[in-house]
Amino acid sequence: MKLEDVRNIGISAHIDSGKTTLSERILFYSGRIHKVQEVRGEGDGATMDHMELEKERGITITSAATTVEWEGKTVNLIDTPGHVDFTVEVERSLRVLDGAVLVLCAVGGVQAQSLTVDRQMKRYKVPRLAFINKMDRTGAEPHRVCEEIADKLGDSPILMQLPIGEGDDFEGVIDLIKMKALYFDGSNGETVREEDIPADLQDEANKFRAEMIESISMGSEEMMELVLEGEEPSEDMIHSTLRTIVLNREATPVFMGTAFKNKGVQPLLDAVNRYLPSPKDRSVEANKAGDEEDKLALEPDPSKPFVGMAFKIVEDPFGQLTFTRIYQGTIRKGETYINQRTGRKDRFSRIVRMHSEKREEIDEATAGDIVAVMGIDCASGDTYCDEQKYCTLENIFVADPVITMAVNVPNRSDADKLGKALQRFRKEDPTFHVSTDEETNEVLIAGMGELHLEVYIERIRREYGVEVEVGAPKVSYREAPTVAREFNYKHKKQTGGSGQFAHIVGSLEPMEVDGDETFEFEENIVGGRIPKQYIPSVEKGFREACTRGPLARYPVVGVKVTLDDGSYHEVDSSDKAFQTAAGGCFRETFVQAKPAILEPMMKMEVEVPEDFQGPVVGDLISRRGLVNNTEAREGVSTILAEVPLVETFGYATDLRSMTKGQGTFSMELSKYMKVPATVQQEIIKTRAEEYANRK
Repeated sequence: MKLEDVRNIGISAHIDSGKTTLSERILFYSGRIHKVQEVRGEGDGATMDHMELEKERGITITSAATTVEWEGKTVNLIDTPGHVDFTVEVERSLRVLDGAVLVLCAVGGVQAQSLTVDRQMKRYKVPRLAFINKMDRTGAEPHRVCEEIADKLGDSPILMQLPIGEGDDFEGVIDLIKMKALYFDGSNGETVREEDIPADLQDEANKFRAEMIESISMGSEEMMELVLEGEEPSEDMIHSTLRTIVLNREATPVFMGTAFKNKGVQPLLDAVNRYLPSPKDRSVEANKAGDEEDKLALEPDPSKPFVGMAFKIVEDPFGQLTFTRIYQGTIRKGETYINQRTGRKDRFSRIVRMHSEKREEIDEATAGDIVAVMGIDCASGDTYCDEQKYCTLENIFVADPVITMAVNVPNRSDADKLGKALQRFRKEDPTFHVSTDEETNEVLIAGMGELHLEVYIERIRREYGVEVEVGAPKVSYREAPTVAREFNYKHKKQTGGSGQFAHIVGSLEPMEVDGDETFEFEENIVGGRIPKQYIPSVEKGFREACTRGPLARYPVVGVKVTLDDGSYHEVDSSDKAFQTAAGGCFRETFVQAKPAILEPMMKMEVEVPEDFQGPVVGDLISRRGLVNNTEAREGVSTILAEVPLVETFGYATDLRSMTKGQGTFSMELSKYMKVPATVQQEIIKTRAEEYANRK
């Protein structure tokens, strides 16, 4: 297998855009399966949705991998979930893939989750194609979707096809490179028929071909010169220039079809082969061991030292299954490789190629492959190499959980099973957190949303046979200062025995919370006013104090501490004294900095029939929501709003009853915002009562 003939791609999109249906057609046309199954309806359910829960709910919960052959190329394909609650599945898949297909709904266009997926693709610099699906739906508008790709995603779309007919009359597509009409015959659209373009569409096709050629020629001076001279570039030149544009992520070619009605999938597969990168086309850098700054360029060469990343972990009855992307070198069954994080040697006893939940044993795998290794014990994001302390790959971005629930088992004998289940899910999913409340001894689970935790609770019931009781969901609030305050704090304890003395002077001020960085420490100590060895202890003391704020015992964010001066005692000063001083100083100064409680705000996209728009908007406003935009199209209203997470619990049920079951919504974390003063008092009071009841 030549490396240039390998494609590692993911299919990502907003909920219900048809990712899994598209994956199912790809498997069918490439000969991987011999009967098409649907996500919903009769039959066994889609091949890639292999969990019982996925089949019942008609949603994808875990990403599934498979390998197919298309026109002499090997395509490793990962189908990812659309719900923001399972966003880590998309995140870790895109981290290890070379290319992606962004699926968009022909009616919905660029939706809330499309924006998140777009951000993830850009974070990992993944070249992509776009596929406008559901062209058979009434109200399908591919040109408007292209405009949204430009406006909302800030990308340059290049329309590669035109539709023949629309809605129910959608028959096929016009290929603007070949200038041919493509129709899809046979019971499952397996035969692609080329015809001349219908006469009534010829002028439109000429117009859009000229636009396409102009966009592509921007990527090549040679092609630009030809076009300016009025000559036609060859097909090969168009393909090679477009491939360069895609690899450099300068534009996104847009294809269209309807996976459900079996139209337009084969040309998309041809485009994957033609334009998306092989492992040879992507440059990957790792950090040399022991030095974050020093980079090591990895080459997809089977003969070089092995480097691979364990990007996803699944526990199954036969042990842990570790999905691994090989960036360099070769792995062989039975050989030993070193986990760069732990330094431990692990034996790769079995290597398997995955097809959804089925597996096929192989003896070796080389650079560019995505395989699963059985029986090794590691964490998601670990790097494996041939040698000790060789290099580490940049880890996967993991968002913080926003919602917490208490779980317990009425039957004491099930406690062990619950512990096992939670341990397993926590290992598999980095966004699923498990902790114990120190004061009540309750087990708390935290995740990305109600659906996220609901799915795990259902899995505990089914897979472990444990009846779980669930407490009401709780929101992860944060505390933050709103004004700057100076401090001059002395910690003195000098009675009998060895004393403690520490004196710190400086300021505490609010800072913008951007990404993961929520605390900043700066020191301007000169002339040894505080010895250098004690300064890290001051920072540690402040950081530890931020884990639980004095207002309502929530984590503190958005704090910048500047240490300007202080003093010490030759005998009584110590690391512990300065750490204690920092903790005491923080508690005293933070209360003076007019602290506020921040709550997670959710970006919500609600789709309802137009008749229900008024009541739904009114309801969102009553939930302290801020409606940013409403847009009506084809009798459907799309409402974009920001709503506090605490007000969204149970929203699915309320929306259904308001819209006679016709409303749908999706949401994702937008930002943390200050709660109104009345709500803040209520939160502080409730927390105080909770703690009083525990004692």
